[in-house]
Amino acid sequence: MPTELPLFPLRSVLFPGGELRLRVFEARYLDMLRQCGRQGSGFGICMILDGDEVATPETPAAVGTLAEIVDFHADADGLLGLVVRGGQRFRVRRTRVRDNGLIVADVDWLVEPPPQRLRPEHGLLGILLQRLVQRFGGPVAQAEQRLFDDAAWVGFRLAELLPFSGPDRQELLQCEDPNARLDRIVQRLPQLQEA
Repeated sequence: MPTELPLFPLRSVLFPGGELRLRVFEARYLDMLRQCGRQGSGFGICMILDGDEVATPETPAAVGTLAEIVDFHADADGLLGLVVRGGQRFRVRRTRVRDNGLIVADVDWLVEPPPQRLRPEHGLLGILLQRLVQRFGGPVAQAEQRLFDDAAWVGFRLAELLPFSGPDRQELLQCEDPNARLDRIVQRLPQLQEA
């Protein structure tokens, strides 16, 4: 059975295990967050394919990620600030728009493959990720060393840290096989050097 999930469409992609900082000011999303707080649930983040982040109903991508609220605070300007962490990926079956403009979706949860060690041909990607973390820090710097050998985790972290376009990030999120995701990252690395 599909699960009903409120969506927060964005121009960015949330990956499983990743973090995003959000600023919330629209009534539809404040209402959604109150409901999530009462139910102890999260909400879905999908990349916007068409429309704006503000005011109008958006067309979300078919694959998104569950956002679990890690922290919240009031910004100096009075807006609500959130830190969310990516949970399980999902596929949108159908959507509907509530009277307040909130998009609600029926979703099927995607089953993640069991953890896989980096293949030898992807070993340099683990080293690249470690160097990026050493240079720029961030939440990934606190990760256990064993994760740098996990194909899915390394792929998701590189997909969020490297300067890929939004559509490229969405394609990497939708990729089912961690090794195929790493292959696609390898294919795109020369384009990043040219940019």
